[in-house]
Amino acid sequence: MSDPHYEPEAEGSFPIRRKDAVLIDLWAKLDKPGAVFYDITWTGYCGSDPPAALQNVFEVVRGGRDRAIERVKHAISHNQMIHGFEVDDAARGYIDQQGFGQYFVHRTGHSIGEEVHGTSANMDNLETHDDRRIIAGTCFSIEPGVYLPEFGIRSEVNMYVGPGEARVTGEIQQQLVRIE
Repeated sequence: MSDPHYEPEAEGSFPIRRKDAVLIDLWAKLDKPGAVFYDITWTGYCGSDPPAALQNVFEVVRGGRDRAIERVKHAISHNQMIHGFEVDDAARGYIDQQGFGQYFVHRTGHSIGEEVHGTSANMDNLETHDDRRIIAGTCFSIEPGVYLPEFGIRSEVNMYVGPGEARVTGEIQQQLVRIE
């Protein structure tokens, strides 16, 4: 099975080649006091035409991500209480309906702050049942993934919740990046 937290090391790593799936997970922040992390994951394919299976899994993961985003936006815009586990349920439920639930092996997201993993609600109903409320003034990731034996796909965005609003803070990946 693919590894959702793989880190290449000198021993046992292989070069990226044509027809490979590539997952890049990046996090950084400005070098100034009070700066908040930005934590994203994008996926791509080394070639012009990704295999149907890879494209399908990307679309399933994208659908799960988008369900979670919409769940948060709807709750916040309607002044409804929402908890971290409910966001996880939205993404996980969609991915499970598509037949890939057993391959989604981590929580949907985590709190983000001055540390890449913050102290507010996590989007989690797998590792823990996070019943903390999502409140105004917080940021978190939404990063569902499917990790098959052949390849893994994750799509990660960051959301900020303010008074009466919830928004993704950066670009949202809509298609596999073609790396040629």
